[in-house]
Amino acid sequence: MTDDTARLPFEERRTEDVPGHWLLARIGKRVLRPGGAELTRAMLDQAGLGGADVVELAPGLGWTAAEILAAGPQSYTGVDQDADAARIVARAVAGRGRCLQGDAAATGLPAGSADVVVGEAMLTMQSDRGKQAIITEAVRLLRPGGRYAIHELGLRSVPTEPGSATAARQELARSIKVNARPLPITEWQGLLEEAGLVVDWVGTAPMSLLSLRRNLADEGVRGTARILRNVLRDREVRSRVLAMRATFRRQRDSLVGVAFVAHLPVSPVEAQEDPR
Repeated sequence: MTDDTARLPFEERRTEDVPGHWLLARIGKRVLRPGGAELTRAMLDQAGLGGADVVELAPGLGWTAAEILAAGPQSYTGVDQDADAARIVARAVAGRGRCLQGDAAATGLPAGSADVVVGEAMLTMQSDRGKQAIITEAVRLLRPGGRYAIHELGLRSVPTEPGSATAARQELARSIKVNARPLPITEWQGLLEEAGLVVDWVGTAPMSLLSLRRNLADEGVRGTARILRNVLRDREVRSRVLAMRATFRRQRDSLVGVAFVAHLPVSPVEAQEDPR
């Protein structure tokens, strides 16, 4: 690409080495969420975006940012560690919001500056310590009563066979070239509650990122045709995509897209001080 603002993250990497979600972005996939566009939209509906100050962590290429802006927030700020992704989103939201390059675990934004914090398909990629650090930062950003909305990859249940969860995570990591660490739904909820949040809503959807039905729903007929055309044109891309699809199919009984909306409680003192 000649336009530097249009560079995709990891564009310089070989097809065999690029993280799976950025490989899919290369071939034209816009919705890169475990539970698809429908689960994201359900989550955003529950998050109360109208008139809110919204911070989105790791917005990727800006698909969710567009959905957030369509809901009429007071303000939108994206924070992405990747400089290329930050530039892409900044251009997509220009005049209606901003996107900064920064660390989701240490954004540098003022404490108590957000009514809603959104994060999708990024906590899954973190270690246990990394997950906790990002959730702690989201809580720091929230005003009392503010909402934290996440959409991640989950395990349908707590594995009963020793090593089964580890085996599933290892196969997934080998396929997508990212050290993905999905959690059982109860453990995701536990992380939020341990951070002092109250879970208000939980939604799930099948993890069928590469199924034809999901792509038609998320990308439309023209978008799906573009993706298929790009897969068919490139043997190395086709090999990677088919391998990821096979992994997802083998793990379909274990993996699930899961979303939560949780709020930061208002303390009795804060409630008394609120003039409303």
